[in-house]
Amino acid sequence: MNTVSVAGAEGAQAAAAGQVHEIWPGRRVVAAWFGAFAVYALALAVFTGHADRDWAVWAFGGYAVAAMLLWFGTRWVLPLAIAIGGALVAPLLWLVNQVPATAEVLVIGRSATYLLKYGTPYLPSSQLLDWKSYNPYLPVMEIFGLPRSAGLTGVLGDPRIWVSVTTIGLLAATFLVMSPHTLHGCRSCRRQVAMLTVFALASPLIAFPLALGITDPPVITLLCLTLALASRGKMVWAGVVLAIACAMKSTAWAAVPVLAIMAWVEYAPRVAARFATTAVAATGLLALLAAPDALATPDDVKAVKQNLIDFPLGLTKHKTPAQSPLPGHLINELGTVGHWAVIALMVLAVVAFAAWILLRPPRDARDAAWRLAVGYSAMFILDPTTRFGYFVYPLALLGWRALTKIHDPQRAVATPPGEPLLAGAAD
Repeated sequence: MNTVSVAGAEGAQAAAAGQVHEIWPGRRVVAAWFGAFAVYALALAVFTGHADRDWAVWAFGGYAVAAMLLWFGTRWVLPLAIAIGGALVAPLLWLVNQVPATAEVLVIGRSATYLLKYGTPYLPSSQLLDWKSYNPYLPVMEIFGLPRSAGLTGVLGDPRIWVSVTTIGLLAATFLVMSPHTLHGCRSCRRQVAMLTVFALASPLIAFPLALGITDPPVITLLCLTLALASRGKMVWAGVVLAIACAMKSTAWAAVPVLAIMAWVEYAPRVAARFATTAVAATGLLALLAAPDALATPDDVKAVKQNLIDFPLGLTKHKTPAQSPLPGHLINELGTVGHWAVIALMVLAVVAFAAWILLRPPRDARDAAWRLAVGYSAMFILDPTTRFGYFVYPLALLGWRALTKIHDPQRAVATPPGEPLLAGAAD
């Protein structure tokens, strides 16, 4: 019997015995987290402006009230509802009506319309007139702009709504996969999945970019779902889910080699081969189906290169203003020498990262998440066109490690599947 089968059989036996529940942190621990989130929102409200400040004002109120209710009260539902209402629902609806055209929303909407008309979401060189003309996303990302392109107006046509709905579903699926029991027969698991989903959504890592229309949350949650499936030995499904992320944004591509090496070590070489083949083939198929004419002519190929490669690397005439004073950007600003120095540093970082995962391969999904967090951090520090917001990727992966637990019999808690898990959670 292979490792996956043994793990599955042991997990089923443990689930039947009701001994694999993880304890949700105490009220005051969660209250402290919401207090920290409130401090972050307050700092944004003081030192930033525009849509960032709008989100921060709403979120500060939600986090502060939720923290106080959890610290001094005995209930969970009301504080969590206030937190997600203040951090996500209220600012999202406010900004959809007050700021109808953020840069990301403009790019996705225009690209979706162009895709429906010409079979490719990428404008040709003659139409790349400013930085907002470029589309750095892969074709599947344009799905979020299709409702408006198809004729929906108002809130229902806004890509931010569909990005948010997708992210919510993916987060719930992630925690569902990690649940020790089926939700149908375990009230504690239902409660745990719901509360983890709400807490993750209410955190600034997810709520802030969702409210502003930033496109990273669905990619991040697809990565987390991939890790959850990989932790359960479902490597083919993990490859399919990862392919969706890879067909949205090239940032997700780093997960393919890391998880392939993990599968090789934890399961078997054939499992790693099936995972890698599935991920690569499905990515290409999804991109082809989403944009059938993206590579139809030499001009289309040139447009793809300019949008997906040159623009993110800062090699185009028009450059994104979304650049933070990180080391890669500061070195790149030194001129030609600085530019080539940054490229050399990035190559060295890739080589060092590859050596790390080959010489000390990740042993499980939690280890893979840690490796990816380190790799993303190094890449974003050295990238000449990156911004602070991209660090949501490594932080979210570390958050996945914290909020989910791979089954470990030594950490198991003997909790009957039908009993409430959370003290004081009667509501």
